[in-house]
Amino acid sequence: MKIYKLAENTIDDKDYETLINFLKNRKYLNQSKITKVFEQKFSDFLSSKLSIFVNSGSSANLLIAQTLLEGNYLKNKVAILPAVSWSTTVSPYLQLGYKIMLCDCNKENLGIDTVHLEKICKKYNPGVLILVNVLGHSNDYERILFLKKKYKFQIIEDNCESLGSSNKSKKLGTLGLASSHSFYFGHHISTIEGGMVSTDDRKFYNISLAIRSHGWARDMEKIFRKKLEKKYKVDEFESLYTFYYSGLNVRSTDLNATLGIKQLKKISKISKIRHRNFYYYKKKLNEYWFQKSNLDLVSSFGYATFVKNRLEVYKYLKSKKIQSRPLICGNMGQQPFWKKKFVNQKKLSNAKFVHKYGLYLPNHANINQFDIDYISKCFKSVAKPIFFNN
Repeated sequence: MKIYKLAENTIDDKDYETLINFLKNRKYLNQSKITKVFEQKFSDFLSSKLSIFVNSGSSANLLIAQTLLEGNYLKNKVAILPAVSWSTTVSPYLQLGYKIMLCDCNKENLGIDTVHLEKICKKYNPGVLILVNVLGHSNDYERILFLKKKYKFQIIEDNCESLGSSNKSKKLGTLGLASSHSFYFGHHISTIEGGMVSTDDRKFYNISLAIRSHGWARDMEKIFRKKLEKKYKVDEFESLYTFYYSGLNVRSTDLNATLGIKQLKKISKISKIRHRNFYYYKKKLNEYWFQKSNLDLVSSFGYATFVKNRLEVYKYLKSKKIQSRPLICGNMGQQPFWKKKFVNQKKLSNAKFVHKYGLYLPNHANINQFDIDYISKCFKSVAKPIFFNN
């Protein structure tokens, strides 16, 4: 019997052949010239000036959080993060000593609630706002950019669930200082493990290059490297082993980059299929809550909804070989790692609703309309709809 999976591999036999040929013909497998090619091709796709390939989307988030500090981009270390997000969206800011405020989600598409956001801004004057584009959908960027101008904070996008989504040819992941992307199994494209940081800021780019590789300057552009050598009076003998930043090692390899170059050729087609599937789900499940969108292209990561009897629905779908899962992580403020450090934030009413009732159904490039007919039929036979404020 067919299993209707939440995620499926985007790597096909031709991709495996490419990897085998790479291994046969290359002596050097680490990060090198092919990584640079992949970074440039990704930037071209996203319409971003610069990109940095790393070993996961989580590492991309960590690299951004560290670069913000090392580059003195922030007026303070107060960070606002979405309550509906992911553990490694939030964790880097905890680990690096930021003061974190969780912001509630909205009821329309689970992006950040801009009313709650402004309340936090008035009280805490944040240095940075981290946004998550949830399951392929946009935040209210018009309002958020207005608040950015008013309160003078930086914007970072976690775009790991939304690669390819766009509005009027402007892709998500290009609206802030920097953005993170994931190429993990089951995401829009895969490099087995991998992630990317994208930015238009050349200083941010070069500091990220250094931090990615231990904190040394080897990968930095010459003008930035020479400036550091002059400032710290570093001679030729010392230059390769001088560490200018508190570094990490989150590099990927040319092997993964080779796969990434092949995968990028598929992303436009994959995004269109995910978009089509999203709107077909919406048609089949129109009596249930759905994410509203103002995007021209929704590169949907999964179909989100809310049900009163979530565990019953999950078990029934499982019996029918249909996978389902909670909506992202639910409310981060209710996760054990958060509650160990902080008092549970009681005002996150929408995120609490997501945590209790949220469920999402499979959507990827290998699902067709016949599959969605079956999934929807099974879902509707047992699921009891519930809406916000009910």
